[in-house]
Amino acid sequence: MIFSLPDISTAAAEFARAIGDHTVIAFYAPMGAGKTTFIAALCRHLGCDDIATSPTFSIVNEYTSESGDPVYHFDFYRLRNAAEAHDIMLDDYLDSGHLCLLEWPEIVEPLLPDDTLRVSITVNDDGTRELQCTSSLMS
Repeated sequence: MIFSLPDISTAAAEFARAIGDHTVIAFYAPMGAGKTTFIAALCRHLGCDDIATSPTFSIVNEYTSESGDPVYHFDFYRLRNAAEAHDIMLDDYLDSGHLCLLEWPEIVEPLLPDDTLRVSITVNDDGTRELQCTSSLMS
């Protein structure tokens, strides 16, 4: 899927339909590639009650979708190691069956379930973004 800022809403809707039963979605991309922007568009599509913002300092933000289900948005940029994720009880979130959207998941990779949907965002020369998804373990 390729998107630009003007059509991010359409891309988020298409992505939401494509994720199927996945509840843990890890976003891999360099700084400034649009992880938070895309997650905010996805949350708008899901009818979340709040505007999705980066949880860089709080580590996790919780939103409520239109269906009343929680949506958890994580940003692990500030974590030094996977052990710190235990302090926020990451396993409980991941096992909850509710949608968990993870930014900077590299540090918690060993804790992610095998069926995690991994999304790589690439910035193209023309400024568009390309999303590539895989549900198998990354090497």
